[in-house]
Amino acid sequence: MTSQSLHSKDVVIQTPRQKPTARKRSRFDKETITKILFVVPAGLFMVLYFGYPVVKNITMSLQDYTTKTFFTGEAPWVGLQNYATVISSNLFGPAMLNTALFTVGSIIGQFVIGLGLAVFFNRRFPLSGFLRAMLLLPWLLPLIVASATWRSILDQDSGILNQFLGTFGIPAIPWLTSPSVALIAVIIVNIWVGIPFNVTLLYGGLQDIPEELYEAGSLDGATGWKAFWHITWPNLRPVVSVVLVLGVVYTIKVLDIILGLTNGGPANATQTIAVRSYQESFVNFQFGVGAAFSNILILISLVFAIIYLRANRRAVDE
Repeated sequence: MTSQSLHSKDVVIQTPRQKPTARKRSRFDKETITKILFVVPAGLFMVLYFGYPVVKNITMSLQDYTTKTFFTGEAPWVGLQNYATVISSNLFGPAMLNTALFTVGSIIGQFVIGLGLAVFFNRRFPLSGFLRAMLLLPWLLPLIVASATWRSILDQDSGILNQFLGTFGIPAIPWLTSPSVALIAVIIVNIWVGIPFNVTLLYGGLQDIPEELYEAGSLDGATGWKAFWHITWPNLRPVVSVVLVLGVVYTIKVLDIILGLTNGGPANATQTIAVRSYQESFVNFQFGVGAAFSNILILISLVFAIIYLRANRRAVDE
């Protein structure tokens, strides 16, 4: 009797242990399938619209891909010859320099003005919300429309900017026709376009700083610039790193504004890597060389993208 009762108890004990295990396995499998179903559409989208173009662009840069290829279907393999053509080009050095100057000048101008406006709007005053909304207009306009508008503003003869400066006795400045001024003009326009992006992110970062820190700092005499340097800046630093790196990634590939204002001129004064890639592909129809230019741009952007991911991770950790 004792052995039978113990055996029956073992059966009773083992049965409920097996059922939850089966339930857990089936529930885990169902969750896994559900997750996969949600991820698959996004994965297909990434592969079709990002992965394939990048792979195709890399492949094209290693081929003699011209308009002839569209008729014959032949694109001879040339290896790194297109990259050698790019690097040995007389315009590669100036294009790299202009890209660096354009990016650095735009980022500094956008960030300084954006930070100043963000701090200004962080204080509540009448119509602050309306004015913040108005600041988004440059961001909402298509870049080709913005460049056409600024082209008329910067016109040497009939532009409103030169007319305004003329009231102070300043002679007309050839903003878009002088090789020594054209790049500055393009940078100014790009700063105008990028200010809303900087203001939006930096203003959001300022809103996350607790007011108690400023109240405690005021008791220790930390007001004005001292409060900004010892309270605002350290707490805003994670947002600043993200804003700067994202700004570089976005600015380094700007094409619309330059094409709309100067088309890379005058005398190649506003040629950048993005402009060279466009002109080689769609003006000279040397798609292999154009792809090589764009891959160099992708490589530079990838470096800053890695910096952005690390900066974003640090911001989350902090």
